[in-house]
Amino acid sequence: MGKIQMGPQTLVYPMPAMLVGANVDGKPNFMAVGWGGIACGEPPMLSVAIRHQRYTLKGIRQNMTFSANIPSVDQTKEVDYCGIVSGSKASKAEICHFKVFYGKLGNAPLIEQCPVNLECRVVHIMDLGSHSLVIGRIEETHVSEDCLTAGKPDVTKIKPLTYVTSPAARYQALGEPVAKAFSIGKELA
Repeated sequence: MGKIQMGPQTLVYPMPAMLVGANVDGKPNFMAVGWGGIACGEPPMLSVAIRHQRYTLKGIRQNMTFSANIPSVDQTKEVDYCGIVSGSKASKAEICHFKVFYGKLGNAPLIEQCPVNLECRVVHIMDLGSHSLVIGRIEETHVSEDCLTAGKPDVTKIKPLTYVTSPAARYQALGEPVAKAFSIGKELA
């Protein structure tokens, strides 16, 4: 099979669609983020890449806290809206009818409708070029009761939304399970 060189690209699949929240000048704001993920297990940390001029980044710098709200596929319209409109021009929480709540940190706005919410305290903000990489320590996790099975988060109930970059530029649901992790590879031993 031949390979075509395409130069440096950000082709990692899938990307989790997240709504990153921060209070900006005392008001809750949320932005859509596709470039984020787990950065560390012990202690638990999350990373999100945010363009320098984004309004939400101003709030993250003001409070040194943020939230990562994991939307379900049912919230695709709201996620897209939060990615195309600046919080400096509109109250996204009002327009999207988000029920905002605050948890342990007290100043990282969370969205009740999202099945999973992570409260994060900023550990590092690194300038990487076009984006700042924000690393946050996860201080608390909230999961909707109806998204649990036997007391544990159930991805089939959470129905997380993913983002696929250009040229497709679309949102997708997770696909079908392929194999049991930490098991299928044993067949090669």
